[in-house]
Amino acid sequence: MTLTLLFQSLVLGVLLGGLYALLAAGLTLYFGVMRVVMIAHSAFLILAAYLAWFFNQQTGMDPLLSLVVTVPLFFLMGVGMQRLLITRLRPATLTMMSVLLTFAVALFIEGMIGFVWSGTQRRIQLPYSGASIEFFGARIAVVKLVAFALAALSLALLYVLMKHSRFGQALRATIQHREAAQLVGIKTDRVAGFGFGLGLATAAIGGTALSLDATIYPSLHWHWIGPLMAIIVVGGLGSIPGAAVAAMVLGIGQSLLQVPLGTTWAQTIFYVALFATLMLRPQGFFGGRLAQRF
Repeated sequence: MTLTLLFQSLVLGVLLGGLYALLAAGLTLYFGVMRVVMIAHSAFLILAAYLAWFFNQQTGMDPLLSLVVTVPLFFLMGVGMQRLLITRLRPATLTMMSVLLTFAVALFIEGMIGFVWSGTQRRIQLPYSGASIEFFGARIAVVKLVAFALAALSLALLYVLMKHSRFGQALRATIQHREAAQLVGIKTDRVAGFGFGLGLATAAIGGTALSLDATIYPSLHWHWIGPLMAIIVVGGLGSIPGAAVAAMVLGIGQSLLQVPLGTTWAQTIFYVALFATLMLRPQGFFGGRLAQRF
């Protein structure tokens, strides 16, 4: 591996890690707020990607503009899903039953996408789809830079919301200790609903970013759920900063391994990291310390 190729792999790994961090942020919110394992999160990502593609096909405009509609739509769907489905599960078996429930939701979304748009593979063609820029000898696709910029901006806004708003403080209190939050007057059920909606809103943004540089098809969400679950486990369940660090580390690792091993085998880094975490540090390698600071 030459230095130029190594540098390009590192840059691509950082860009990929930023996108992974955004895609995993919603999963962390679901588990942190309600201890829900949201298998359907990746299905909502692909639904958002299809909506971005459909918007581009119908209007000819940049799919990023579809976020004006999809972000509030997904937020409302998240609030409705939490209040109509998740709250009906028994607290004693919430985590286990949420897997089955959201698995069914994922199958429903996959079937709905196939029914409406068929199983044909789709890809958005943009004026800048084939463009690239040179950065210290490395050639970086413009669409990857746009997706990373969108992910970085979204994560920055999420951090500000969580750290410097009353809703963010209430949400963090609910994540840290639900009963204590109730004792100080926080309406945790309402906060949990809005937190669930916020998680799905990040799926709308992540799916749109994903659509810029990916060929999409209805069952693509099964390809994503494994790596995303690995990221939140390695980062520490319920820790958004931990998930972001894990996403960046694993994204860079995957990019570096693609050169000697190829794309397919490079994906195994997520599962190796997952098994290592479960054996050596089940609470996550980054979550414990960072979660306290967040």
